[in-house]
Amino acid sequence: MITFPNPKINLGLNVVEKRPDGYHNLETILYPINVCHDVLEINRIEDSDVPCVLYLDGIQLDGSPEDNLIVKAYNLLDGMYHLSPVEMRLFKQIPAGAGMGGGSSDGAFAIKMFNKIFQLGMGVEEMENHAAKLGVDCAFFIRNAPVFATEKGDVFERIQLSLSSYWLVLVKPNIHVATREAYANVCPHRPEVSLKEIVKRPVSEWKDCMKNDFEESVFKIHPEIAAIKYKLYDIGAVYASMTGSGSAVFGLFDTQIDCVESLFEGYFCRQHKLIE
Repeated sequence: MITFPNPKINLGLNVVEKRPDGYHNLETILYPINVCHDVLEINRIEDSDVPCVLYLDGIQLDGSPEDNLIVKAYNLLDGMYHLSPVEMRLFKQIPAGAGMGGGSSDGAFAIKMFNKIFQLGMGVEEMENHAAKLGVDCAFFIRNAPVFATEKGDVFERIQLSLSSYWLVLVKPNIHVATREAYANVCPHRPEVSLKEIVKRPVSEWKDCMKNDFEESVFKIHPEIAAIKYKLYDIGAVYASMTGSGSAVFGLFDTQIDCVESLFEGYFCRQHKLIE
């Protein structure tokens, strides 16, 4: 069985307050995008002494295969449902360390695949609960629809939002922004107007009222990322922002941009018409 995990973008992100457990409460708008996909294949195998084997190709990832959320998803469900052995192949095309949730998407899509392959009968909420154990935003990719996310970014409220009339340009420089580094220089605060209300406004107004709190500190350390955002506005973006804690930046455009890859030569750059 083959599936194609997709990434996400944060349309805005507010760091609201630090929690007693050391994490931070956030509010953000998560939106699935189709600008690039990973390719994940999972097949059952017989008479194997190894429960699961993962073969990786494409963009190289740090860490061992045992740390991959696909393997962790298998181990999680195997502990509950005693799954038979599987062989898994992941062709990685979503950049890592980009704020696009590529690893989380892989883990969530794996859970959905295991549910089908082994006929586990899990409903959406049960799969979300399992995905949440893998990582903060993993559960988002079970329904894979726009949400207003709060608390650690793992409590979701569905919202009615379609950007299907826009073209998305996504650019990732060769920079890795560590999450710890991004949080270190952020001053948590509760916004005067919630993103839940701002996102209801016309996209043409977002530039003046929607923000990502990580940008201020990350841009100081990595001005190259800031330059990408400003360039997206220069070429006509209706709205542009860094996604998550970076380093990828996206722009929403009314029309397709000619030769956009040449404008960001040397970077990972993709353009695609957004879907519902």
